[in-house]
Amino acid sequence: MAPTSPAKIKILLLENIHPVAAQKLRSSGFEVQEESASLSEDDLLKILPQFHVLGIRSKTNITDKLLNANSHLLTIGAFCIGTNQVDTISANKKGIPVFNAPYSNTRSVAEMVIAQMISLSRNLGDRNMQTHQGKWNKSAVGCKEIRGKTLGIVGYGHIGSQLSVLSESLGLQVIYYDIIKKLPMGNAKPVESLQELLKHSDFVSLHVPETPQTINMMGAKEFSLMRKGAHIINASRGTVIDINALVENLKNHKLGGAAIDVFPSEPQSNSEIFKSPLQNLSNVILSPHIGGSTEEAQESIGHEVADSFIKFIMNGSTTWSVNFPNVDLPIHKNAIRLLNVHKNTPGVLKDINEIVASTGANISAQYLATDAEIGYIVMDLESGSHGAEEAFKRISQLKTSIKTRIV
Repeated sequence: MAPTSPAKIKILLLENIHPVAAQKLRSSGFEVQEESASLSEDDLLKILPQFHVLGIRSKTNITDKLLNANSHLLTIGAFCIGTNQVDTISANKKGIPVFNAPYSNTRSVAEMVIAQMISLSRNLGDRNMQTHQGKWNKSAVGCKEIRGKTLGIVGYGHIGSQLSVLSESLGLQVIYYDIIKKLPMGNAKPVESLQELLKHSDFVSLHVPETPQTINMMGAKEFSLMRKGAHIINASRGTVIDINALVENLKNHKLGGAAIDVFPSEPQSNSEIFKSPLQNLSNVILSPHIGGSTEEAQESIGHEVADSFIKFIMNGSTTWSVNFPNVDLPIHKNAIRLLNVHKNTPGVLKDINEIVASTGANISAQYLATDAEIGYIVMDLESGSHGAEEAFKRISQLKTSIKTRIV
């Protein structure tokens, strides 16, 4: 059983998560340990048993092996947008909700893409380097305004739609492609296929998650469809572009330039040397995965995920979890709240209610949500109700129960 007192719950935050998260969690009574770097699987296997909650960013991988060895974890937080670094399916089966921050760095990424479009269109990266080297290359050749050009956005989610609005205000025409039908913002127009988008775009900006379908979604065939002199920008996931194919199309001048913020393989710390075939190519802007790395975004992310931790640990709410039945719960007053995660099989709710009835505990409120694998039931038992502890004990012993706790 997990501790019911916040002071006994230990939280581990890795990868230089903004200090506002630790401050907020400590002010709620939790014990928090902060580490600046990511940890390897072996290191996590050694240290995680002493913690109840884990917070990471994008470099720490949470595998099925780790989760099997630490099924006691209450929750995991990804202090970023993506959660592909966490085996969310395995976490779901072990009753561990995973939270992220899907909105907090949206503006930061969108603004960086705007800056990259202008920089690529004006060759600012090369001009900056040449001027630092003492070369005075005052020429308009190959430099264009972005006004009147077409931006193709692949993935029209939170970032893609925000980018759409900002781009229109700069005079760009916006088209977009998404596998899910999305409502256009402003004058943006959806297209039927990725191929159609590539044929009509002067800039292509990628905003998709890492899935089996998106790995190497931009390869030699796709680059061949793009306009000569077009630019590509990737601030999503490093695996969505075939880097060798991109290099070839930059060297043969099919593409006019590229801005890449994410890579198939990235250093685990700032002290490691970064190497890429894209280095030293003309009009290529490379940045170290900093799309969402603004002070404003990181502070907002710290607040967002820390709030999710507090609401779940103290109240049982799972709103915005990426892998768990979502339940938005009211604050429980004058009640003992019993939380149970169980296998989603017929008859479980009947078994649980019969146990509560047999112990004499009185249910003042009950909430249930399910997905394909698990069910999540929350019961408020009247404070002072006899049998609450017995009900907890017997429910946690059911063969269908995965995790049971009282808050």
